[in-house]
Amino acid sequence: MATTGVPGARAILGFDPSDPAFRADPYAEYRRTAEAGTLTRTEAGLWVTASYGLCESVLRDQRFGHRPDGSGAGWRRSAGARRSFLTMDPPDHTRLRRLVGRAFTPRLVERLRPRVEQVVHDLLADTADHSFDVIADLAHPLPVIIISELLGVPAEDRERFRGWSDALARGLDPDFLLPPDDLARRDEARAEFGVYFRELAARRRAEPRDDLLSALTASHDGEALTEAELLATCVLLLVAGHETTVNLIGNGALALLRHPEQLAWFRDHPGDTAVAIEELLRYDPPVQFTVRAALEDVVLAGTPIRAGELVLLLTGAANRDPAAFPERPDELDLGRYANAETARHLAFGLGIHYCLGAPLARLEGGVALRELFARDVVPADGGLDEPSYRDNIVLRGLAGLPLAIRA
Repeated sequence: MATTGVPGARAILGFDPSDPAFRADPYAEYRRTAEAGTLTRTEAGLWVTASYGLCESVLRDQRFGHRPDGSGAGWRRSAGARRSFLTMDPPDHTRLRRLVGRAFTPRLVERLRPRVEQVVHDLLADTADHSFDVIADLAHPLPVIIISELLGVPAEDRERFRGWSDALARGLDPDFLLPPDDLARRDEARAEFGVYFRELAARRRAEPRDDLLSALTASHDGEALTEAELLATCVLLLVAGHETTVNLIGNGALALLRHPEQLAWFRDHPGDTAVAIEELLRYDPPVQFTVRAALEDVVLAGTPIRAGELVLLLTGAANRDPAAFPERPDELDLGRYANAETARHLAFGLGIHYCLGAPLARLEGGVALRELFARDVVPADGGLDEPSYRDNIVLRGLAGLPLAIRA
């Protein structure tokens, strides 16, 4: 794997993401982190927390945010003009999110439901009586098709989207974990993406259509995205709109297949798909952690944090914190979110940076898993003990999941 043998990874993060045991079950390592203290510091000086309460607090606290240039003490080199509003603080974040939010609304997402259902039906139509791969044949193409159609990208260019998304998603990991080839692919993908969307955006400005890109290029109350902001937003929509859904479908399918009693519940409660999706997001979330910088001197959990210091928020661990989820936090319980008092999971973040694409990911993941398991699905290789995971660590997802659907 690309990250194997990275010098100092454990000293920086507090865990080794190249360890096969961590890939298979990061939550065991997270438990050890939680047992070491509510807020700990690694050898390299990175603050780390697995606490739901602290993660929630930091995500809501505007004294924590992102460095002005997008960098972070070796975490990632400066993103400069390529930054999206995901890594900005107010007031820039507020302005950009407002402009994008006007174009990417929950109402728009809900209007996509019939199309999402049709795409899932078409992708599963030819899978009866033979093996197929959930990731390659369902989880990957579904969000690529939908986000491409939303942005007005021609069907013949979808494969280019997938390649760009893979490279850009890998580039979300800390730079010190990435070999030079991956860093080069990330930069190359970003450059190719920029060239493509500059041309497409120019066409949409000249001849607007009923698509998301036309809405993003339009002016609202005299405000408009600059070209750099538009390109950064399109990159964000591609990666967030694609990779999160891929991992939700893959991780969710694996969890259901490993828990036959929960799979039976899922099949017996088709009207509760939305409830089940929330638990799948909590149990094995697509995004495992995020990082914030102290924008001023702060006292966190009784510990002084100096301005500029970074805090690693293990949101995947927080989703299993017994303090927030006292009932069997490490177990899958699809009915958990039928209880309105259940703590909100952090799979999509919290606060001003809450994932704008969360409604779309929920819709696509729910439809895909419901339709997949409406069929008689069995593991193609007879076992689910050692699935293959992608190298990414911020985004946790399977490289493949071979199954068969019996007629």
